[in-house]
Amino acid sequence: MFGGKFDRRGLLVSGALALVAGCTVVPKAPPVAPAPEQPSATTLPADQQRHRVALLVPLSGPNAAVGQSLANATTMALLDTGAGNLRLTTYDTAAGPAVAATRAIADGNKLILGPLMGDEATAAAAVALPARVPIIAFSNDIGVASAGTFIMGSLPEQSIARTVRFARSRGLSRFAALVPDGEYGQRAAAAFHTAVLEAGGTVVATETYARGNTSVVSAARRLRTRGAFDAVLIGDSGRFAALAAPAFKGAKTPVRLLGTELWSGDGAAIGGAALAGAWYSAVPDGRFLQFADSYQSRFGAKPYRIATLGYDAVLLTLRVAREWKPGSVFPTGRLGDRGGFLGLDGPFRFAENGRVERAFEVNEVRVGGVTTVSPAPARFQD
Repeated sequence: MFGGKFDRRGLLVSGALALVAGCTVVPKAPPVAPAPEQPSATTLPADQQRHRVALLVPLSGPNAAVGQSLANATTMALLDTGAGNLRLTTYDTAAGPAVAATRAIADGNKLILGPLMGDEATAAAAVALPARVPIIAFSNDIGVASAGTFIMGSLPEQSIARTVRFARSRGLSRFAALVPDGEYGQRAAAAFHTAVLEAGGTVVATETYARGNTSVVSAARRLRTRGAFDAVLIGDSGRFAALAAPAFKGAKTPVRLLGTELWSGDGAAIGGAALAGAWYSAVPDGRFLQFADSYQSRFGAKPYRIATLGYDAVLLTLRVAREWKPGSVFPTGRLGDRGGFLGLDGPFRFAENGRVERAFEVNEVRVGGVTTVSPAPARFQD
């Protein structure tokens, strides 16, 4: 993901194998998992039957709780599967992702899961790819994806495109956008314009704002005066969307509010009346409740939403390990299976450029909760 800190749901505040598995508040940092094991001071013992896989996450510093939640989730995957052919070793990226990647490679790991941020993945890849060690990162930064760096995070571009297509199917044709300054806002605006054009709609106006309560409200009021539109994308968290929403109430033409994957599990978006009737797309939440309950029973706290990526990354590795000889180069070609993989967050697959493709459902916000108005497909059709 982008550089910055995560909130208590694992979202930025700045800036064929079936698994079991949307968004919860974390009351406290999860306790330290009993596994995976930490790297030894010297070289790890030789393995003849087990695959060496490194997990690169922050275990200290501002994002330590998120990193620990991911580490706990990988432990769950190992325990749930009883995997005996995988040695998963955790390396703290707080001292630098390149340093962590260098240690992981020196210890003989042939695959890296993580890091968390896009810039961290770039730094780790600079060390790992020359050593023929691929990376499956937890980022959603499409700029770091490559043939050897695969990203697992849900892409806002795909979420926005799914929502726009649904809105067009319901007869909406004139769109506007309200997006924050910065990289996420730029990506959201570009994806929105492309999606509307491809769906046969028209973008009437776009407004940007600095991420502040007063700024987003002022921008929303400016946007309302810029022309008639029947739908507006608010490309930010549910909290900011709820602040902007009243500016669009009472318009001569009813305005449908649209959101992004950042709304998933956001209490401000789900529980309040301000966003009632809004649509947003996100990965399915059906399996997450089972995962979250199991996680809490093991670690005494609820997981960050992003923790599912750690769980899925381990099971994905185990799937590929069926045709992977211990000690040999990881067969990245197996990740290109067009049929995809079924994870806690639904079906996913990787393109040749390393970008993940996920199946999204469309949800409608109701007072006190959400309801799915267009389910995610159960599998990829092409």
